[in-house]
Parts: sequence; structure tokens; C-alpha cells
Amino acid sequence: MKVVIQRVSDAKVSVKGEALGQIDQGLCLLVAFADEDTTETLNYVAHKIANMRIFTDSEGKMNLSLKDIGGSILSISQFTLYADTKKGNRPSFVGAGEFDSSSQKYDQFNQTLRSYDLTVETGEFGADMQVALTNDGPVTIIMER
Repeated sequence: MKVVIQRVSDAKVSVKGEALGQIDQGLCLLVAFADEDTTETLNYVAHKIANMRIFTDSEGKMNLSLKDIGGSILSISQFTLYADTKKGNRPSFVGAGEFDSSSQKYDQFNQTLRSYDLTVETGEFGADMQVALTNDGPVTIIMER
């Protein structure tokens, strides 16, 4: 599983001009799954994201979690995180998980995030999506499990 975590002050995902998910302060997650990802993997990553202290406190230190600030999550599936660019000029995506399995893992992952009493907005799995966001900080973290 690969996740790009972006701290945002606003984010929106659209398909064919229709907004599907939108948040104010919180995290925009670009997530990709591999066939070997398990429920344990999804639970571990969701727990880390829900509790990651990357929001600034009154002293300007990254010391607050998403729950501490009452933030939300915009979760977007992004199989291209598995791009392998070692050979040739066209990326290979053979490391990305199979479509149906990854779709189920995406739904399970988002439900696990919600189990932490977080608001989770989503895009549409497998769709051609347009994402607009304001990266806050900017803070961007790459997580692989």
C-alpha cells in the first residue's frame, strides 16, 4: 500500500465537472493498493493516519492530529503511485493491485478511517478524476507499507 498524505486547507475531487467530495482543513490522501495488502495493512495505515501529529499547535510545532483539529479526509484512489519508470519511457503499473480487489480494499480502508470518528469524503474508484487542493504548509508525506 502506498499513500501520499497532503495537509490541506481545502480540497475537492470532481468527475466530469461534478464535485464528488470536498473538505476544508484536513488531509488529502492519494492511495494505491497492491495485491499483497491485507486487512492488517489497511488497519495499520488507517491508524497511523488518524493519529499522525502533523498539524501545528499554538507554538507552531507539528503536534496535533487530524482528530485534535476536527479535520476531515479526502481519500482518492491513485493506482499510478505504483508506476515503475526503470525501463523505457512508458511507466509500468504491474505493481498495482488488481482492479476489483483494490476497489474493495479502497472501500475497506475508508471505512476503517471512519471508524476513528473521522469524516471521510471520496472520489470514484477507477474514474478519471480532477483534484483541486491547497497544500497547507506545504506538508506532504509519503507512506509505504
